Amino acid sequence: MNPLVSVVIPAYNAADDLPRCLSALKGQSLPATDYQVIVVDDGSSDATVAAAKPFAIDLIRQDNRGAPAARNAGIAIARGTWVAFTDADCVPSRRWLEELLRAVSARADSGGFVGAAGRTVGLNSNAQAARFVDLAGGLDAERHLSHPKWPFAPTCNVLYRRSKLLAAGGFDERYCAYDACDLHARVRPPAGAFPFVPRAVVLHKHRDSWAGYFRQQRGYGRGLAQFMLCHRDETPWSGSQELKAWGELAGQLAMAIIPGKNDAWLLRRGQAVKSLAQRLGFTAVFWSRNARQSWSETMPDVVSSVRHV
Repeated sequence: MNPLVSVVIPAYNAADDLPRCLSALKGQSLPATDYQVIVVDDGSSDATVAAAKPFAIDLIRQDNRGAPAARNAGIAIARGTWVAFTDADCVPSRRWLEELLRAVSARADSGGFVGAAGRTVGLNSNAQAARFVDLAGGLDAERHLSHPKWPFAPTCNVLYRRSKLLAAGGFDERYCAYDACDLHARVRPPAGAFPFVPRAVVLHKHRDSWAGYFRQQRGYGRGLAQFMLCHRDETPWSGSQELKAWGELAGQLAMAIIPGKNDAWLLRRGQAVKSLAQRLGFTAVFWSRNARQSWSETMPDVVSSVRHV
């Protein structure tokens, strides 16, 4: 008998965090037969595989190809009608899966639901960089899903109908970030078919240093550039717009140097770090001749080389 839902977790050098995530999934309120847990080790060089083996899961190993490819490998062996995604540095609440499934079964025409997304909050967000993410709502799925043109939900707390993922071709493995936004654009859920579920809570371990946050956001900037190149007909961007963005960044940096210790100061500082990192990442990719050539091609067919452990 197939489970109702398969949970896919991409993991790269996640030996320290993964056991906490898997322990939380082991304690879900659903019967164990109702869900499948899949960990995809993305070519880790640490003890990620050893950390996963004590748990009753499906474990896949692949060469380091990035999180989108790892998620596709998980989708390929998923047996559930639904596929939920979270990350190795996350701790799902006990009723996480139950609440997501309840939301997509809440009406008689549940076949019309494409998926759902839950609420993500910080785990021990004591450092300034981590607290900024909570204050700024960086992983606020409700806000992201309300975007008028490009709604999406972060892949640390989201559920999709597996048939819709397969029909869309899965994640585009060329992305270093923004693959979730691209996937959602191709799935194209109709209005009302992708609810936000505030009771489906996942705790996320944010970056706890400004240096780590800067590297992450620079990657997001690169991913945004990839997204805009992929969807260039709908997301035009000119040299004058680029110059204007750098001018606005200069103003943010000027505000960030004003001394302070309250939340308003932390928001100013964090937004300046975020904007600078994303601008650098975006510029490096968007104006690259090689990147423009690569993203002029169509999304390649997804063929995952999967090895079970």
